[in-house]
Amino acid sequence: MRRRLLLGLTVLCALVVGVAMPALAWHESRRQAREAAAELALGYALDVLHRSDETSRQAQRAIGLLEQAGHPPCSPVELTLMRELDLTSTYLQAVGHVGAGRMLCSSMGAFVFDLGPEAFRTSRGVAIYLDVPLGEPGKSPLIALQLGRYAVLIHRDLPLDTSTGIPGVGLGVFQLDQPLHRAPDLARGEARRAWVSRLGGATQASFADGGYLVAVVRSIHYEIAAAAAIPLAYVDERARAIGARLVPAGVVAGLALAAAIGLLAKQQRSLAGALRHALRRGEFFLQYQPIVALDSGRCVGVEALLRWRRATGELVGPDIFIPVAEQSGLMPQLTRRVLQLVEADVGRFLAEHPDFHIALNLSAADLLTGAIDEALDGFMARSGARASNIILEITERGFLDMDAAQPVIAALRMRRLEIAIDDFGTGYSSLSYLESLALDFLKIDRSFIEAIGTRAPTSQVVGHIIAMARTMGLRMIAEGVERREQADFLAMQGVQYAQGWLYGRPAAFSEVVARYREAAEREVAG
Repeated sequence: MRRRLLLGLTVLCALVVGVAMPALAWHESRRQAREAAAELALGYALDVLHRSDETSRQAQRAIGLLEQAGHPPCSPVELTLMRELDLTSTYLQAVGHVGAGRMLCSSMGAFVFDLGPEAFRTSRGVAIYLDVPLGEPGKSPLIALQLGRYAVLIHRDLPLDTSTGIPGVGLGVFQLDQPLHRAPDLARGEARRAWVSRLGGATQASFADGGYLVAVVRSIHYEIAAAAAIPLAYVDERARAIGARLVPAGVVAGLALAAAIGLLAKQQRSLAGALRHALRRGEFFLQYQPIVALDSGRCVGVEALLRWRRATGELVGPDIFIPVAEQSGLMPQLTRRVLQLVEADVGRFLAEHPDFHIALNLSAADLLTGAIDEALDGFMARSGARASNIILEITERGFLDMDAAQPVIAALRMRRLEIAIDDFGTGYSSLSYLESLALDFLKIDRSFIEAIGTRAPTSQVVGHIIAMARTMGLRMIAEGVERREQADFLAMQGVQYAQGWLYGRPAAFSEVVARYREAAEREVAG
């Protein structure tokens, strides 16, 4: 009898494990996928809001300075001030004097053009024109913001120029004092103004609606909100990917493996946990993209690019894991891992080639901890690399806390290491930022290089950036060069270096070195 009871209990436990554990594993898979997607959506919405806030701030500042100056309309001195404001503003395409719905003159010149129909007027008296007719009707990439006698032009894509890495992500910007039935003021993909009503009195909210996982955030400076929507199909896909690991474990493991399943679920709970796991498992590796001198076409260095291949073989893009690493405080650990990987990949090559450099990316966290200088000292001592072999690239976000960044940068400069500002023109910096920092290089973001030779308004921005860098004595590196005409234009404008698919895609260091040596042999033979 007891034996039968024990057998019955065993069968019952097996049934519970066979049915309940897979169900629990599937539920956990959906929860993890939803939390990770909600975290990503919130990050995208915050980035769009920052871009929108910065656009509004720069527009308000430019118009305020023009009003304060009080120059005669469209006079040479007013045109000069407009050009200065345009040049030192990262989000404004043009600044101009307005009359009767027309731009009478601007930083682009003295020619007159219509602003198009006024879409609406905000509670602060700002008139919004959503289709400035400079291109084909209904396809203008420019919008105008007018306050009083002045207006600014912005490219409608700049506030939404957030790299998502997920197909079908919707982004939107909304003026909060407009009716809910109006279309979004700016949108890329699915964006619904009704979403802002879910904020209530909060500054941010996350929810599911109409096939999307949505995050909405409210500005604390202006009457605007931003939203990001990730398709639930993506969440389901991620849940299936996670479930493919958890559910079979629940079927075959039994009660003895229940604790292990819980541990796995805990480790997979968020991207931050997955990143820590990846650091322990050695899932990161480096690829290197050549940097060439435009005057000679000779490869003078490489940029080290961090990549993540999970144990499943899945490649996770840096546009996904870098923001998560920044938010979770893991960037210093990633930087140390980059130095270890460079040391393993490069060996003594840098010591044997003092005129060849490797560009390493530093984060804002690296400038706050102050430990990066010691890490670089150790790297150079072990590898034999000189200061001339290293360029440190810092994005504009790295300079937000100037008081903390400047001592670290000073310590790096004491070691004769050269500093580059990366992705210039897409973030927060202005002319005043550059003037207060000891920099050597300015990297021109690929978004401006892509516009060369087109009629896009951003095609004019690259000329302003080059002129600014030349005035400040900074050497320039153009990113994302893919066409010969882009390279020719940059060389004619005095840009010294370039990188992009025209010269080589990111590859293992051994491949880059092989091409470098072949080119050197051809040069000697020629």
